[in-house]
Amino acid sequence: MILKRNSARELSARPDRGRSFLAHVFGICRNPKFHHLFLVIAVAAAVLLVAGADTSFCADNKMTVKLPEDPTKAYITLGILGVSAILFFTEAIPMPITAMLVPIALCMTKVISSKVAFSFFGDPTVVLFMAMFILGEGTFVTGFADKIGETAMRLSHGNKLKLLFFSMLAVGGLSGVLSNTGTTAVAVPMILAMCIASKIPSSQMLMPVAFASSLGGTLTLVGTPPNGIINSMLAQNGLEPFGFFEFALIGIPLFVAGMLYFMLVGYRLLPKAKPGAEFLSQPKEARRTNKMWLSILIFAFVVVMMVTKLMPLTPAAMLGACLMVMTRCMTMREAFRSVDWTTIFLFAGMLSMSAAMSSSGAAAIVAHTVVSHVSDPWMLMLVCCALTAVVTNFMSNTATAALMAPLAMPIAMATGISPLPIVMGIAISASACFLTPIATPPNTIVLGPGRYKFSDYAKCGWPLQIIALLISWLVIPMIWPFHP
Repeated sequence: MILKRNSARELSARPDRGRSFLAHVFGICRNPKFHHLFLVIAVAAAVLLVAGADTSFCADNKMTVKLPEDPTKAYITLGILGVSAILFFTEAIPMPITAMLVPIALCMTKVISSKVAFSFFGDPTVVLFMAMFILGEGTFVTGFADKIGETAMRLSHGNKLKLLFFSMLAVGGLSGVLSNTGTTAVAVPMILAMCIASKIPSSQMLMPVAFASSLGGTLTLVGTPPNGIINSMLAQNGLEPFGFFEFALIGIPLFVAGMLYFMLVGYRLLPKAKPGAEFLSQPKEARRTNKMWLSILIFAFVVVMMVTKLMPLTPAAMLGACLMVMTRCMTMREAFRSVDWTTIFLFAGMLSMSAAMSSSGAAAIVAHTVVSHVSDPWMLMLVCCALTAVVTNFMSNTATAALMAPLAMPIAMATGISPLPIVMGIAISASACFLTPIATPPNTIVLGPGRYKFSDYAKCGWPLQIIALLISWLVIPMIWPFHP
């Protein structure tokens, strides 16, 4: 929101800018810290080879998910995904450029049309991001965010872990009863204000808050879209849907585990940055404090609309952004400059990959090949949870849940086990994704404000990803047994 001021200068001033592109890539490949990335890619490639070799198996069995008759576009899509993953993790070229090359490549290879590929820049979530960046900047230029930050610092006495604990608790709790995307968007400017007042780098706070928001969304039916998707599918198949708070039976252990992870270990894995001036959009003495109450009212209006649902979140946020300028809380120049374009290009560009994964059948091929080979209840549970988490890190979590549930439910019922633990595992795994900034909207929202790199998510998120997988795998069948 206000942190990307010098992003273009930083990218152009990198010390390796004079090296050739290939030399840079090969130099990165020799770096041991990226070896885990190449191991993941190798495993993915092995899965794809199995998928290709298993065409006859798929053809002879009853399909619950439609597989493409010609898988060429699916394999092209997976190839583009693999290349983009390498470019994202190595940052051989800037992330926004990589994100834009994805829809370009999908168009050039005719996987999807250009109309579809670039339509996502008008996606409601992308518009929401832009509106909330402007709203957040408005709270800074009027001094409202400063007041919040100073109050938080007094209450926490400037203790970083205490600030982190209460921030995660508040955002995670609210995400359970509100949209986790909206909660994160509203919370970011307040968290930034706390960072400024406490002289704590934003990179030490925002990623844990985003992860807490995703985990908090697993507490109720409305916290995150995959929960609603799963309930709808259960009802369509004549099964009793989960209760509104029934998700909390697994959501609470996950949320507590996430909190403990960051309090004990996770905070050590967060990227370091210099605190202070990097956060400031303008000096405090230049604040328009006479407009503070107007900005408070506008911000409160957006929050009330989100809570009461009197207006959809995106229109409410964009109206709030317009009011910030109309009431002269901020100028048009400040509004334009407040938008973090890395976040916008990354999210909108990669939504085209999500569309291609669905329309080409790439996701269906991988999911069916892996899941259809498993019949043991515990292994089916593990495979469904792991595969859902992996796919969601590069694809919409809503689309992943919609893909995996109809694939796994018939297999579960055919083997005589209850589908409830399987679909609950899919719902939870579609939300508990921490390896990339495109895995969930909360992850994407904090990318620019936290000044994160793509690889920062994997470095900090992989232990929590494993923890969430193990808890889902082991605890869910205890709550919803395979054989009730």
